[in-house]
Amino acid sequence: QVQLVESGGGLVQAGDSLRLSCAASGGIFRRFAMGWFRQAPGKEREFVAVISQNGGSTSYADSVKGRFTISRDNAKNTVYLQMNSLKPEDTAVYYCAATITGWGVRRDYNYWGQGTQVTVSS
Repeated sequence: QVQLVESGGGLVQAGDSLRLSCAASGGIFRRFAMGWFRQAPGKEREFVAVISQNGGSTSYADSVKGRFTISRDNAKNTVYLQMNSLKPEDTAVYYCAATITGWGVRRDYNYWGQGTQVTVSS
């Protein structure tokens, strides 16, 4: 069983930056592609970014492309989401998730963290 714990969320102003972290335990981290999703109030949980098992491939939602960067450190069992130029519409609970065979589709993810709140004020 894989446990995922996110951290790094908070309240920031538009244009600021945040770095989210997700620490994994209980499994072989390098076997999993890792994704970030987010859910705003009243909306569906949506894909944000994903990184392959060795970090060589990444993919982003169009809404965050060029502003967010996903990375991972397999020695530390941790995945990161660097968020720059934040906008009020980025406000959401951010979740990290792990998948062995999936990529950008939510239902393909096997393990989820509890989420961390990101609030961007205008």
